Amino acid sequence: MVPSAQSRAASAADSQALAVKLDSWGTSAHGMLVYSTFSGAEGPLGVAISWGDGTTEVLTANASEPLVSKHAYAEVGEYTVTVTVTDPTTNTQAVNKVTVKTLASDFTPHAPLRLLDTRNGTGQEKGKVHAYSTTSIKVTGNGTIPDGVTAVVLNLTVTNTTASGHIIAWGTGRDRPKTSSINYAPGETVPNLVIMPVGRDGYVNLDNRGWESVDLIADVTGYFNTTASSGYTSLSPTRFVDTREGRGTAKGQVAGQGSFGVQIGGVGGVPKGATAVSLNVTVTNPREAGHLTVYPSGQAAPTSSNLNFAAGQTVANSVIVPVGPDGRIMVRNGAWQPTDVVIDVNGYYTPDSRAAYVPNWWGPARMVDTRQTGTPLAARDYMHLLDAPNVEAYVLNATVTNTTGAGFLSVAPDPNSREQYENGTATPPARPVASTLNWTAGKTAANLVQASPADKGMVAFWNQGWENIDLIIDDFGYYGTD
Repeated sequence: MVPSAQSRAASAADSQALAVKLDSWGTSAHGMLVYSTFSGAEGPLGVAISWGDGTTEVLTANASEPLVSKHAYAEVGEYTVTVTVTDPTTNTQAVNKVTVKTLASDFTPHAPLRLLDTRNGTGQEKGKVHAYSTTSIKVTGNGTIPDGVTAVVLNLTVTNTTASGHIIAWGTGRDRPKTSSINYAPGETVPNLVIMPVGRDGYVNLDNRGWESVDLIADVTGYFNTTASSGYTSLSPTRFVDTREGRGTAKGQVAGQGSFGVQIGGVGGVPKGATAVSLNVTVTNPREAGHLTVYPSGQAAPTSSNLNFAAGQTVANSVIVPVGPDGRIMVRNGAWQPTDVVIDVNGYYTPDSRAAYVPNWWGPARMVDTRQTGTPLAARDYMHLLDAPNVEAYVLNATVTNTTGAGFLSVAPDPNSREQYENGTATPPARPVASTLNWTAGKTAANLVQASPADKGMVAFWNQGWENIDLIIDDFGYYGTD
């Protein structure tokens, strides 16, 4: 029976209107997925997706099935995605929008700035951080650091220690991780660089996991956010400076309270116009205790420090430092007596570099601990790790412990694939010469590593000492290109 006009009108009024529901999430550094669910229609639909960056897709979807759409943004940032659905049967349209943000962030250099010094009350009340207690650092609002930063580069230093322990750093609003950022012994002053997620309130936490109170110092040299700025390009570790042989500067130790400049831009694979550079800086043969400061040319030396050392000690620390307008950085010996300095470059930041930083939002994660496996890293041998695609560099913290002799750790690209190791066809990579961290017998040493993989995504960790060691590797995040 054919329904009357009155009954047809009632059916139309009772039917569900055409609509589209949107869900979204990041899939990689630049990648985004939008999940569209349709209602109020049957059969094929016309769908137009405007990704908010000038890119539009037009396609056909089935009303009864969700539509999964993927996109890769050229620049990090926040975008509004608009989905317009057309039902050709009823000639009706529905529109919905969703705001998305890339998982990755770009780097903005910041002139070295001290955010915390418990010795004099910078950043908090004067006084040591008590045993098994936490202090928080306000990151945003200091210097030119804006609200909404996703991660921060901090050089942390623990000093005036009277017992052994370690420091844990993490962003507020997250659970405290089980990893450590700095390990210390009585009487030591120990630095280490961290790239740490920042809480929504603009703070990061520092926890003293020792039985006695300590003084803590934190210096910032840059931050990450979703405003397009500088991406990262990795390099195989390349030696730029060695005062012992006159490489990159005059031969001979750097005088006490003396400084020298290093040309970075336009040298050794680093282009002119680099905004910042990633270094591994080593002090060796110092004649007395002191500190080293690395800073951009064209300004006075800041009060912050990058590396602290004792007389006769060989010690390394990672440094991310802005490059001066003339393409140079400066290095100052804060001790009163001379020391040798070695600098290896492992990457740089420029506006043209595509790789952007994706932190582990849950905090640092432990990848390797040979103490747990019972298989230490043998002397003069290496360990291969990681094989993720589209990674420019991994951001890791490497710790060496249970040392019975002196040595150093090297981290370098490994040209083999995981499959080659599994089927026994891998060839040991060439032994690197650049060092990541140095140790002496009985010491535990840690350092941040921006580890560059080879084409197949693998990285080699070399024990360059003559005794076995235990190796611990904590994963902070990565620089992704896709």
